[in-house]
Amino acid sequence: MHWQELLIELTLMPLVAFIVGMGMVLMLRKIGAKLQRRVGPPFFQPLYDIVKLHAKQTQVSHGLVHEIGIVMAIGGYVAAETLLPVPGMNGIAEKGGLIALLYMTMIPSLGLALGVGQCANPNGSIGISRALTAMLAYDIPFVIVAFGVAFVYGTTNLVDIIAAQQAGGITTWGIVQNPLLALAGLIALQGMMGKQPFEIYIAPAEIATGPMVEMGGKFLGGLFVMQCFQLYTAGVLYTTLFLGGGENWATFLVKIFAVVAIPMSIAYLFPRYRTEDMIRLLWTWPTMIGLLGLAFLMA
Repeated sequence: MHWQELLIELTLMPLVAFIVGMGMVLMLRKIGAKLQRRVGPPFFQPLYDIVKLHAKQTQVSHGLVHEIGIVMAIGGYVAAETLLPVPGMNGIAEKGGLIALLYMTMIPSLGLALGVGQCANPNGSIGISRALTAMLAYDIPFVIVAFGVAFVYGTTNLVDIIAAQQAGGITTWGIVQNPLLALAGLIALQGMMGKQPFEIYIAPAEIATGPMVEMGGKFLGGLFVMQCFQLYTAGVLYTTLFLGGGENWATFLVKIFAVVAIPMSIAYLFPRYRTEDMIRLLWTWPTMIGLLGLAFLMA
């Protein structure tokens, strides 16, 4: 690929991720509103929120580390998007692979911890400790799932994994060939998105919004942007591993929106788990299901 074409792809991939991610945020708000018998926000509300927060005249910074933390939180996902192949754009997916992508998805949580730690607010510190605990909880089953997928296809190259799934139609999709790994990955993905019932690091009624307690203006706007990338990354990653990626944007968007919407529609019906309950659940069911799936693959 010519370097100009690669540069265009590396620019478009995060931009597309942000736009689609805003659509996912709107979708989740609409789902929550319908389940609670409310109307829900207007179509452009996620964009209005981001513009409003960045336009505030009062922008309270707690120092350089505080600002670097937000850059890391967004930058980790921006880098991750360039490793996720989408219809018509592979970016640097052929050079990075699944392992590099998993490392990239850890950077936002670490950046958030760095930025909030600079604020020295106890509520923020409580939220960050829970966020890092949650990352440890869902990373273990997801690493098992990633190992299983790499073992099945003999590669960690996401482009090759998609090609192998698309070779024989739906019957060669990962969710058909490896249903146990797909189920384990879906549960772990729920924790990765940080939504109900795994929103322990926010817990607004308990710890006064946790990491967001010292985030206002452009900093809170940055976290809104990070959430857009977070939902998009989770949906695309699962679609890439188990749903055959996307042959075109029409089917691809249906898949990634369904991956985010279906489990979240169920999750809205459950109360928020405590930290110890979340760890117990993620280290029990998805981990055991993932290990069982590996056992079947290696048998």
